[in-house]
Amino acid sequence: MAWDPKIYLAFNEERTRPARELLSRIAVEHPRRVVDLGCGPGNSTALLAARWPDAELEGVDNSREMLAEARSAKFRARWTEADVAHWKPDASYEVIFSNATLQWIDDHARLLPQLVSHLAPDGIFAFQVPRNFAEPCHTLIHEIAQQERFRDTLKGVRDWWNVREPETYFDILEPLSCSIDIWETRYVQVLEGEDAVFRWMSGTGLRPFANALAGKEREDFLEEYRLRVGRAYPRRASGVTLYPFQRLFCVVKV
Repeated sequence: MAWDPKIYLAFNEERTRPARELLSRIAVEHPRRVVDLGCGPGNSTALLAARWPDAELEGVDNSREMLAEARSAKFRARWTEADVAHWKPDASYEVIFSNATLQWIDDHARLLPQLVSHLAPDGIFAFQVPRNFAEPCHTLIHEIAQQERFRDTLKGVRDWWNVREPETYFDILEPLSCSIDIWETRYVQVLEGEDAVFRWMSGTGLRPFANALAGKEREDFLEEYRLRVGRAYPRRASGVTLYPFQRLFCVVKV
C-alpha cells in the first residue's frame, strides 16, 4: 500500500499530539535503546529524539515513501524498513513506542506479547491506536465499498478494524507486566479548510480502498465518499470542521 507523507502531514499537529501525550506518561530517564514502531515520516520519532537525545534511536516502518521523508530529519536515528507484524530485532530495548500503527496489524493477542518480548528488564512498551471505527468517517467507506459497482474489486480490502476494547488489552498484557496504564481520550479536533475530514482520511483509512481502484472507478468512489463524509461532518459558518476522534493509549512496564 503506497503512502504519501505530504498528505499524511497535512494535519501534522493533530496527528502528533497523541504521540506527545503518550510520551509524557513514560517514566524512563536514560534509556539506552529506543525504537519507534511504525515511525512514518518521523514526526513521532522527533519527539523521542528530543526527550532522550543520548539514546540509540531507531525508526521502523514498512513504507519506503515514509522512510524517505523520515531520513530528511535533522536528528540522529537509524531508519529500518521492516514489517512490524514480523519484526525480530537482534537486541532488546528499554522503550518500545508506537503511535497509530498497531491498528493496521491483526491478532493483537499474538502481536502484543511478541513486542513485549523484545523489552529489556524494567522496559516500557507504549502504544496509541485510534478507536473510532463506528464513526461515519469509517462506516461510510464500507457502505460505499458494498455497492455492486465496487464490491468485487474491494472484496477483502479493509482498514484498521483490529483494535479491541481496553479491557481486552489489559487481559492480554497483565500476565506480562508489573504495571499497566491504560486510558482513552476523545479529541474534538478543529480542522481548517474545505473537505477537511475527506483530506484527513485520504492520508490514512481511505488509502487501502483508493489504492485498490483505478481510473474512473477510483474517481467515482472517492467523489461519493467526499460528498457523503462532508454531509456527516459539515463545515461550520466560521470555516472550521469539528472532527471527534477517540484514541486508546497504553503504557506497560515489565
